[in-house]
Amino acid sequence: MCSVYVKLQTSEILWRVLFFTVVCYRRRKILVGELARNYLRRAFEKVRSKRYFKTIAFCLLPEHLHCIWKLPEGDADFSIRWSLIKRDFTTNYLKEGEDEFTQTDSRLKHRHRGIWQKRFWEHQIRDERDLQSRIDYIHYNPVKHGLVKDVRDWPWSTYHKYVESGCYAKVDSDKMQQIVSNVFINE
Repeated sequence: MCSVYVKLQTSEILWRVLFFTVVCYRRRKILVGELARNYLRRAFEKVRSKRYFKTIAFCLLPEHLHCIWKLPEGDADFSIRWSLIKRDFTTNYLKEGEDEFTQTDSRLKHRHRGIWQKRFWEHQIRDERDLQSRIDYIHYNPVKHGLVKDVRDWPWSTYHKYVESGCYAKVDSDKMQQIVSNVFINE
C-alpha cells in the first residue's frame, strides 16, 4: 500500500490524528438513507468550516460510522466538534419529520435525543503503521459486518478515493482481513 495521505513524521503531531467510532442510539439503522447522509454531510461541512479538521478516512454504516481526523496544530478539541456535528444532524433530521427512539428519564434530564449514543470512542494514532491498520479497518468494516462481500461494493467509504489516488491498487481481501483482525488486540 502507498503512504497514507497524512505523513506522521514526528511524535509532535501524533496527538492530532485520531480514530473515531460514533454510534446511533440503540444501534438504530438510519445513517445510510439519503436524507440522513445529506444531513450528516452538511453537519460535517458546517462544523469543518468553523473548526477545521481533515478527514483522512471515513466509512458510513447503517448504525455507526468510523473516521480518522487530523486536527490543526494546537487544537485538540475533537469533543466539541462531535457535539456540534451530532446536534446539527439531529436538529435537521428531526425537523424533516423523522422520528427518534423514546428516551429514558436520565437521557431526557440531560437533554439527549434518541438519535446518537451519548459518547463516542476515540483512539489516538500512535504511528504510521497504526494509521494504516486503522484505515484498512475502516474500509473493511462493511465486509466485517456482512453488508457486502467485497470492500469495493460499499459506496459510503473513502476506500474509493484511496483506489483513485493509487493507494489501493489491487486489494487482497484475506490480507486486509488479517490486518483488521489484529487492530484491537492490544487495546
